[in-house]
Amino acid sequence: MTFYAAFYKGTPPGVRGIYNRGIQRWTNSPYSHVELLFSDGLAASASWMDRGVRFKRIDFAPDRWDLVALPHHLEPGAWAWFDVHKGEKYDVLGNLQFVLACFDNAEHRWFCSEACAAALGLPDPWRYDPATLASALTLIQQPASAGFLLPEKFVQTSAR
Repeated sequence: MTFYAAFYKGTPPGVRGIYNRGIQRWTNSPYSHVELLFSDGLAASASWMDRGVRFKRIDFAPDRWDLVALPHHLEPGAWAWFDVHKGEKYDVLGNLQFVLACFDNAEHRWFCSEACAAALGLPDPWRYDPATLASALTLIQQPASAGFLLPEKFVQTSAR
């Protein structure tokens, strides 16, 4: 198994579903939660339902989760981060900062994308919601471009 970021795109029933749909709508994204999936099959994140930072076994059904492969060299540091921070509380108010700027992130409290970004060593982890983290992690998987692409019509015309 490889090391992944897993982005939740499902919508559970009840109050959880209302919260998930709210995040999806506010961020204009299919994602409402993120986990790091380690090569041993254990997942880690911060969860409102689980009351904070934790490790957990999860069924990552493809119809509810999108997986983004991560560089292997990030896995040991991410595991260590979650091991040090497990048991710390979920940061509900910090999560609301994306909706209401008056809320600040709390020390020793984490929301899912913030915890995963911090574990991966990304700067300013509190700035990431599931959508922006998915975008950032997808970007690191793309090879760097040495230039730019020219429109096909221009390339054909120039070759003559």
